Amino acid sequence: MTREVDTDKRATLRRFAALGAATPLAASARASAADGDADESAPRDAIRGYLATTPGAHFSKLRDDLSLATGETQHHLKRLESADAVVSQKDGDYRRYFPAGRFSAFERRALGYLRRETPRGMILGLLRDPDASGADLARALDVSRPTISTYAGELADAGVLRTDDGYRVARPEAVIALVVRYADSFGPGAVAFADDAASYISYDG
Repeated sequence: MTREVDTDKRATLRRFAALGAATPLAASARASAADGDADESAPRDAIRGYLATTPGAHFSKLRDDLSLATGETQHHLKRLESADAVVSQKDGDYRRYFPAGRFSAFERRALGYLRRETPRGMILGLLRDPDASGADLARALDVSRPTISTYAGELADAGVLRTDDGYRVARPEAVIALVVRYADSFGPGAVAFADDAASYISYDG
């Protein structure tokens, strides 16, 4: 069983490392590593590759998806941040990670909320129907109205939602672009939205 786990881990690391090694910051990040050991660079390349396709992933998801140990993940993320290859930001109880230099502050906040099920459902629902009410969203997502209100407040504080006249997504076309680009990493609902995205691009929020 351990051999199978190790084989799966190596296969996962190789798959994402191929993406990470191709990123612009990969060479400089490796050069900044004090040891330069291949055993060290492979997990870092994998983390870079993973974040290129799953920006905004929190620590536990990144660790689990790459089959890394907690200490191992902490070590490599710390080295990548020191090498300016990765940046992170706090998001409630989470710390989320992003490729360095790729996203604006607004995009990082939006990606963080798109990685959370209920806020993502709210954002997608409002992109589809800008006139949707809190009650409409609660029904569609099968959550309580207070839950919608709570998340709406968080999204508004983060600048992702406007609540001055109902609920409206701020900078909708920028958010749509993020959903379309990273739809596979958000799940089936985002993929379905991305398939119809052309009909939402002209939405004037």
